[in-house]
Amino acid sequence: MRLQGEVALITGSTAGIGRAIALRFAEEGAVVMVTGRDTERGKEVADACGSRARFVPADLADAGAADALVATTIEQLGGLSILVNNAAASGGGDGPVAELSDDRWSAILEVDLLAPARLCRAAMPALRACGHGSIVNISSRAASRAARGLAAYTAAKGGLEALTRSIAVDEAPHGVRCNAISPGYVLNERRDAHLSDAERTRREAMHLLGLGTSEDVAHAAVYLASQESRWLTGTVLPLDGGSSAARGSFS
Repeated sequence: MRLQGEVALITGSTAGIGRAIALRFAEEGAVVMVTGRDTERGKEVADACGSRARFVPADLADAGAADALVATTIEQLGGLSILVNNAAASGGGDGPVAELSDDRWSAILEVDLLAPARLCRAAMPALRACGHGSIVNISSRAASRAARGLAAYTAAKGGLEALTRSIAVDEAPHGVRCNAISPGYVLNERRDAHLSDAERTRREAMHLLGLGTSEDVAHAAVYLASQESRWLTGTVLPLDGGSSAARGSFS
């Protein structure tokens, strides 16, 4: 029970990586606030996390959502000691710089960079007050290895990693740590439902240890959120099956 007594707010926790983190945190003893836009799935995740867990709907594209979400978490769960910024803009609309409108830039940066910054700002008093607050940001290997057609997402995740370091420096005197996880290709049951065998093989070959799962990310998040990592802050953990060290067998 490495998170016994902790209260965690996990954004984008109705599915995928966020869901896995919420369930794993609950198994480790944390009280969890599940949040996202899908109410039905959110309530299912909260129920699976235990009787003390809660779900509150939130759309982080709304600039006022961060303050309300943190306030609701503290009011309903009695405090806040862990913040996981996992939610990310999805649904397409990204592209090369030459083709991106201001509206598309704003839509992606709003959720992927500005929302985490606002959540950290809103949560900081509570994280400082608990004496050992921990922030875990979910980044992407796109921040360091860009892919075609993802200019806004790549820039946002690069900014999130820089924000991670900045918060670590500013908040160390207050006992608050901030780290990030940079996952490689993580299997997603909805996105990859129709992934062909050839494409799966190609993606597996890009990683020395094959493809990751949401649970792999959740295990790393537990470590970064817990006091086992109390001497670790300002770092970005490349959780990518070795793809940042070598290109696997992919040529």
